[in-house]
Amino acid sequence: MPIAEANGQRLYYEVHGGGEPLLCVMGLGTDARAWIPQIPHWSAERKLVVFDNRDSGRSSYVDEPYEISDLACDTLALADQLELEAFDLVGMSMGGAISQQVALTAPERVRTLTLIVTYGGLGPYGEARARVFGDVVKRMNHEEQTDFLMMLTFSETFFNDSERFRRLRQILLADPNPQPPEALDRQLHASGRHDVRDQLGELGMPVHVIGAERDLMVPVWKSKELAELIPDAKLTILESAPHAVNIERSDELSQLVLDFVREHEAQPAAPN
Repeated sequence: MPIAEANGQRLYYEVHGGGEPLLCVMGLGTDARAWIPQIPHWSAERKLVVFDNRDSGRSSYVDEPYEISDLACDTLALADQLELEAFDLVGMSMGGAISQQVALTAPERVRTLTLIVTYGGLGPYGEARARVFGDVVKRMNHEEQTDFLMMLTFSETFFNDSERFRRLRQILLADPNPQPPEALDRQLHASGRHDVRDQLGELGMPVHVIGAERDLMVPVWKSKELAELIPDAKLTILESAPHAVNIERSDELSQLVLDFVREHEAQPAAPN
């Protein structure tokens, strides 16, 4: 099992394919397995790197609180371990918050930045939401936590497709590395404290913000706000899509990301 010692953490990672590196950062309550629908598409022409954030999957767990900036340091340390001098960066949800911090910390290494169903900051609302959500999930068992997160991230249409819903629910419930409620709570609080809206104007690399029209976790207006704060950012809103666009709209999302990366592949990373 590939494990990198990175920023004091043990991070599980996978490398697929070859070519220019595409580094992908997943979000709250899940791990690298959530990129499975994208792996065949992206690894066909890129060196695709996916990994489990701290406090999730097969990576190390902690006891103390941390910030999104700490997760960004984990990501950069993993890139160092894998000798990725510069890379295209994709972040989804909390992973998009992490990716913003990576791009702000090391802009010279980020060739393009794709931010999927994510946000630049939530202010006091984010911290209040984290407290409420955290108190709820800490009282749940694994099955209840799975159902709760599925309700927030999948669409009515997906629930109506009973066979598809049943298969995915079984896969999630059979996860050999389920995230403990206290780990999800730490990620929730870190996510709630994330706010770099006053810094996003510094980003100089090509940025693509992808939002989802019917997202309950990160409302679509947060994607619009994010794009407005980043100079020359491209904004794409997936109509009728929920938060889990990586699964429900996997082919469309995969193509959007590849098209954007290809469009800018001849450009160098942004200067310091």
